[in-house]
Amino acid sequence: MANNPYSVITPYIEDLAAKSCCANGIMPEMYAQHNVKRGLRDLHGRGVLTGLTEISEVISHKIIDGVDTNIPGELCYRGINVKDLTAGCMDEDRYGFEECVYLLLFGTLPTQDELLEFCGLLSRYRSLPTSFPRDVIMKAPSKDMMNTLARSVLTLYSYDDNPDDISIPNVLRQCLQLIAIFPMLAVYGYHSFKYYHEGQSLYIHPPKAELSTAQNLLHMLRPDGAFTETEARTLDLALVLHAEHGGGNNSTFTTHVVSSSGTDTYSSVAASLGSLKGPRHGGANIKVVQMFDDMKANISDWSDDSVRAYLTKILNKEAFDRAGLIYGLGHAIYSVSDPRAEVLKSFAKKLSIEKGMEEEYDLYKRTARIASDLIAQRRKIYKGVSPNVDFYSGMIYRMLNLPEELYTPLFAVARIAGWSAHRIEELQNAGKIIRPAYMCVKERRDYVPLSER
Repeated sequence: MANNPYSVITPYIEDLAAKSCCANGIMPEMYAQHNVKRGLRDLHGRGVLTGLTEISEVISHKIIDGVDTNIPGELCYRGINVKDLTAGCMDEDRYGFEECVYLLLFGTLPTQDELLEFCGLLSRYRSLPTSFPRDVIMKAPSKDMMNTLARSVLTLYSYDDNPDDISIPNVLRQCLQLIAIFPMLAVYGYHSFKYYHEGQSLYIHPPKAELSTAQNLLHMLRPDGAFTETEARTLDLALVLHAEHGGGNNSTFTTHVVSSSGTDTYSSVAASLGSLKGPRHGGANIKVVQMFDDMKANISDWSDDSVRAYLTKILNKEAFDRAGLIYGLGHAIYSVSDPRAEVLKSFAKKLSIEKGMEEEYDLYKRTARIASDLIAQRRKIYKGVSPNVDFYSGMIYRMLNLPEELYTPLFAVARIAGWSAHRIEELQNAGKIIRPAYMCVKERRDYVPLSER
């Protein structure tokens, strides 16, 4: 609609926006002047300590012989190295996400009977209220699946007979239900978007009780519901590796902040979804595949020289989105390596063989090697640059033929497990609202009466 007040920016709004920008004049050097850790990070990029957790640990450096030394990255869930966790599932030829959820929520690895009972509980929770897909998900579907997720989560508050009770048993019940139905909310939202906005066929596959989370995702997403074991295992691995990443990442910190106010579970999760939607947090793997699409469209061959020339143009802000960034390289915490990327890399190779995309896999490897060298040569950095989890997850999602609209929602499908564990931890242990301080640097001024302005 041409006169839609929700979409049109008028000249008056533009003038007000310019005035608003002029009102904010904090200069970058002022942060150092007042010893404020911008982004809650110190000069070495390490997070400022704001809390304690037993849920997960991200390790990128250690004191060796009295020297603070960068080391290959490690990620632990409840004290267990995630590489060991994923290797255990692969060695036993089974799916691991449900075990991962159990570990994060309850602090211990489940026995075989406990895991079977827990998977049964999640399966029973994989259902939406009557007519919910029609009345909520399909009504005015958003073009962004993260907004669809958030709206669905907030609406579920109205279907809960006890939504505001923040006792641990009730919060756990709510979290388990959300963990179980997040795949449905994401996939059904996507299908509704494709139907209403792009005129494609609409189909809704109900989940199957005997399938794992990863299997059900592929079953519900695809028209024929078909998938291979390699596809499902790879997606399951990606879910495990995205399920949690310390209490300091933006969306999980949001969970702590919002939960500390005493609000309900649905509001807390919706707030975290809003954080994860941001391209600086959950949307990076989309940028990776788009960058590679642009690379393949603009180089004649995939040789070292061609790749190096293209990446040089990116760093010079002459290619792709002109931002000067090679996406999927580097991480705010890790330096030598991202352990999640290391695990995904081996599965990406296996999947590329099944899909006949070995050359694509080789291009990613070549790009990682050349990009790391280029960045190290051109920029003064205090730590190494290596592929992060987004680098290989983007490639894997592309090989799985997953739509880009679901890349970030898939992140949420996994990370709801970590958010749930942190929400329960915050409610159990804190008791105080999180309220950091901001220093006002605006000078004092006298009030001027309206008639004298």
